[in-house]
Amino acid sequence: MTGTSVPKGLVGPVLVGVMPGQRPVVVERAAEVALSAGLPLVCAFVDVTVYPLDGTTGGPSAPIDPDGVDDDAENAPESVRAAIATQLAEADLTWSIVSLAGEPARALAREAEDIGASMIVVGSRDRKLGSAIKELTAGSIARQLFHRQDRPVLVVPVEPRVPVDDDD
Repeated sequence: MTGTSVPKGLVGPVLVGVMPGQRPVVVERAAEVALSAGLPLVCAFVDVTVYPLDGTTGGPSAPIDPDGVDDDAENAPESVRAAIATQLAEADLTWSIVSLAGEPARALAREAEDIGASMIVVGSRDRKLGSAIKELTAGSIARQLFHRQDRPVLVVPVEPRVPVDDDD
């Protein structure tokens, strides 16, 4: 992991949004920040196929479509946990994973508030047609977070595009 500048005064854990198939760079950057600040890392998987029954993100939940329960969705938290465990195996870092329910930006914001997170880390969208359409219709999680948060939101570019003719 490379050096990362960390804001002074961080005291709560670093919260990072995770999902199946996510680029490793998102967790890597979140881990760098947490390590640099001496803070734990909390990885939050948000299941959009369920909704919270009592308004909390980590409490009881129910499927949005009880007839359409997907086995892959049920196994997603474990596959995400395994990928993160492999990725952070060499890091001297305290980390955990939580499963949340509902709309991702709201669930991450509630969890950040509940745990007193110092910051929220999310990845940017891939540059694919489906992602672009989804962002136009629903907006990005990052955009929703940084417009509604009083804590820092770090957006990690997952596919940075550097112009070939850029001389800077």
